[in-house]
Amino acid sequence: MISGYFKNGRAKEALEIFNKMVDDEVVVDCATVVSVLPVCGFLKELEVGRRVHELVKEKGWEKEVVVRNALVDMFAKCGSMEEARLVFDGMVQRDVVTWTSLINVYISNGDLRAALRLCFLMVLEGVKPNSVTLASLLSACGESNNLMDGRCLHGWAIRQKLEADVMVETSLIDMYAKCNRFDLSFQVFKRTSKRKTVPWNAILAGCIHNRLGNEAIKLFKEMLIEGMKPDGATLKSFLPAYAIHADLQQAMNMHSYLVRSGLLSNSEIATAVVDIYSKCGHLESAYKIFSGIPDKKKDIYLWSVIIAGFGAHGHGEIAVSLFKEMVRAGVKPNEVTFTSVLHACSHAGLVDEGLDLFKFMLINHQISPADDHYTCIVDLLGRSGRLDEAYDIIRTMPYTPSHAVWGALLGACVIHENAELGEKAAKRLFELEPENTGNYVLMAKIYSAVGRWKDAENMRRIINEIGLRKAPAHSLIQSKMEAKLNQENPVIYVTRAQIEVLDIDTSYIYRFLKGHGHFHIHVLVSKRCIEHEHRT
Repeated sequence: MISGYFKNGRAKEALEIFNKMVDDEVVVDCATVVSVLPVCGFLKELEVGRRVHELVKEKGWEKEVVVRNALVDMFAKCGSMEEARLVFDGMVQRDVVTWTSLINVYISNGDLRAALRLCFLMVLEGVKPNSVTLASLLSACGESNNLMDGRCLHGWAIRQKLEADVMVETSLIDMYAKCNRFDLSFQVFKRTSKRKTVPWNAILAGCIHNRLGNEAIKLFKEMLIEGMKPDGATLKSFLPAYAIHADLQQAMNMHSYLVRSGLLSNSEIATAVVDIYSKCGHLESAYKIFSGIPDKKKDIYLWSVIIAGFGAHGHGEIAVSLFKEMVRAGVKPNEVTFTSVLHACSHAGLVDEGLDLFKFMLINHQISPADDHYTCIVDLLGRSGRLDEAYDIIRTMPYTPSHAVWGALLGACVIHENAELGEKAAKRLFELEPENTGNYVLMAKIYSAVGRWKDAENMRRIINEIGLRKAPAHSLIQSKMEAKLNQENPVIYVTRAQIEVLDIDTSYIYRFLKGHGHFHIHVLVSKRCIEHEHRT
């Protein structure tokens, strides 16, 4: 009963059954202990776990390896590393499960060095790590971006003939992708049998991690051709690919596939589709899907996505309205939701609404403002010309402001041509990110705007002396279902008057582009240069 309730996600009821057993003086055996200890670990019921440990001592079950393994795991999950290590060190016989349990404990606490040392000691004691041990260590290497140790573990797996195990294969694909070596990740994937869904899910997630949206879409199509049936995990790994490129046509194709396959009923998948349509700027479709989801299934993630979508496209009033509707529905906003709605207020110029929401976050929900929240508030005040208030907010921050916060203030100083505050913000930014040319360029713009030409020239001289180069900006024009990018072709400059014509007559755009082959168009509009590109 205890094990059954726990496996079906009802841990509290499982613990209640154990307590009732004890109260009714029902005989507790070794199997009962092994069943209840994982429940204690899951619920972090350390005191109950300690009572079970005392019972183990009374009954003399400490010699049982399976009991000690369960005790190590329970103490570790309850955060009591000292007691976990004490039980481990007191064991005369340790099997691979014992070692792997403690290794996982160190990994969950972020101590990869200790986990690797423990693995080394494990081998010295003559216990051979299994695929579970190796998968845990590889996963930790990926999370900590530790490519060197990850490759060493890969070599060890090959020598021990474990590289063909699907768990190890998947962990290797994931590790290399998270270490930004997608080439190695793909090499491992190519050697898999490709008859199981898990490696496909890992390589698709790796594409998304490395912002390779097109590759993810191609691999997904190849997966379907191979006869593999995508599951919920596949789609959750893969759907962000459409949001990366914001390709509306492909997004609509994928939406149709999800409807036909009946997968859109999954709330997590529906949330991903809402996010895709929002990124594509097709808010009508995003809201239609959002509205079609029953209110009981609308979780905080779905609300956050739809609020962020409207906010990102300048519909601040709608974003705020949705936020209030969410609160009325009894859904508690989290840090991400507040960031989304504050960002919406900032871009729509809703100063009073933004400040009220910031106070609402502090007082009603007692959420400590994160760096993103301060960035939004500084941007909100700065855009509206309340630069001194924005600077006061920065000075009262309980921790050191990041480059994003100072960047928001500097951007506002550019808009309102405030050289004094701009210098203070720029000084901090030059220290925090000395290689970011954008900060020097913005400061030079402020100096130029207020007539301080020598200072503006000095900023440009500093850029040249340091040897910094500004990366060119891009946007893509898609032709024949494929978007391409090339920065090495001739450049054509288009004036504001020509752009007005181009915006109206799309056929003229196509003829104009086709006549020049593959090139850049630089649009000269006010203080910035918008770059477009097309390949025929």
